[in-house]
Amino acid sequence: MARTEVVTITNMCMVYDGDRILVQDRKDPKWPGITFPGGHVEPKESFVDSVIREVKEETGLDVEIVRMLYLCDVEASSNTILHITFLLRRLSGEIELPTNEFDANPIHDVKFVPISELSQYGFSEKFIQVLESGFPD
Repeated sequence: MARTEVVTITNMCMVYDGDRILVQDRKDPKWPGITFPGGHVEPKESFVDSVIREVKEETGLDVEIVRMLYLCDVEASSNTILHITFLLRRLSGEIELPTNEFDANPIHDVKFVPISELSQYGFSEKFIQVLESGFPD
């Protein structure tokens, strides 16, 4: 019998603004610490729309997609998670923490961090080099 597998598609968004990149600090048991905005694709939503919506919801910023950076899959016990990471450009808006009247908000800080300071937030030197070089192929 063929196995049916559920694939959860998520997006991760690197918002680049000159020499800074947007990060968020989360108090979430599943995704703790410093990370990039992102989330799940909603039913009947295009992937592009989900990227723009998630960044707006989590940061207050309006963005446009510059390009896809990479894609990877993570096998979980109940399903496979497909992460697609995009490089985004800030168009407008001011940083705002997300609010949700029904849930505790796991995001407690959103800010642009100079690339030169990313190592202080736990990013590897290799990642910083790739970022500084413009994400070559």
